[in-house]
Amino acid sequence: MLNQTDLSRIDLNLLVLFETVMEERHVGRTATRMNLSPSAISHGLTRLRRLFDDPLFLRTPRGVAPTDRAEELRAPVADALDRLREILTEPEAFDPTQSRRRFMLGATDGISAVVLPRLIGRLSMAPSIRVGCRELLPDPGEHVPQRAWQSSFELLDSRAIDIAILPVDPVPGRFAAEPLYQEDFVVAMRAQHPLTKSLTLDGYCAARHLLVSQSGDTDGFVDTILAKLGRRRSMAATAPNFMLALSLLPDSDLIAALPRRLVELHGPRYGVVGLDPPLALGAFTLNAVLPSRARFDGGLAWLLALLKEAMLDDPLVGPSS
Repeated sequence: MLNQTDLSRIDLNLLVLFETVMEERHVGRTATRMNLSPSAISHGLTRLRRLFDDPLFLRTPRGVAPTDRAEELRAPVADALDRLREILTEPEAFDPTQSRRRFMLGATDGISAVVLPRLIGRLSMAPSIRVGCRELLPDPGEHVPQRAWQSSFELLDSRAIDIAILPVDPVPGRFAAEPLYQEDFVVAMRAQHPLTKSLTLDGYCAARHLLVSQSGDTDGFVDTILAKLGRRRSMAATAPNFMLALSLLPDSDLIAALPRRLVELHGPRYGVVGLDPPLALGAFTLNAVLPSRARFDGGLAWLLALLKEAMLDDPLVGPSS
């Protein structure tokens, strides 16, 4: 346990080293990123272990893995370094009209299909900026949001993506979250489907369903809700993503629970409509999640503001919806 007299002996670079190893999970990559030799990184890790009286990182075939103590230290160390950066650093100047930067977003296809059209329409003011989007998926078998999106948090940590748009709140302490829009689910079907005249719970359960499941599993969150009501539905097929599911509905009598904004935006081109479900499927907030330190990055601050502006002004997802 450290005491106040120990603080005068601490090299702040050790905390930067700790943060970088937590992100890279590899001594060699840490050395490259910090422009140091692997032996210097190893020496620094030895000092860190003495400082905190814990191994902190254990060797694995793929690099190093943090101990429980290291995981406990991750948030407070990141917060301490962010506060120091805030004191010592002025926000980076950023001119979107001149920048040639490439940004990478992360989202499920049901989210990116709503957000990207709104965002891309606003990029004419930044002619040389490029925006990519990496598909994110919840971790299999996890139902607690903070754990279900752990792999997405790791992509943010490693800087593989700049901003993730996720249905999770709160987020781990090392991240910041800004709400973009509210979302819920509708029952999507072809416009001439018999159920468009009257959608009851009995009719819903008796219909043939299309489930969005990347793994092909035929049991989804709707089935959990139905089970609590003592009901079941008839599963006919699965699709690996929301947009494919949407495109399959016009040529069949299948119905599917899909995000409302996705159906409102893209349903008309497929002849698909969305009806309010005959049971409560819940609503949730889509948050733009990024590392807390990103507020010192003028480019990411600009992109986040553009995202919020695009979704706020959208009549489908803004305050008037």
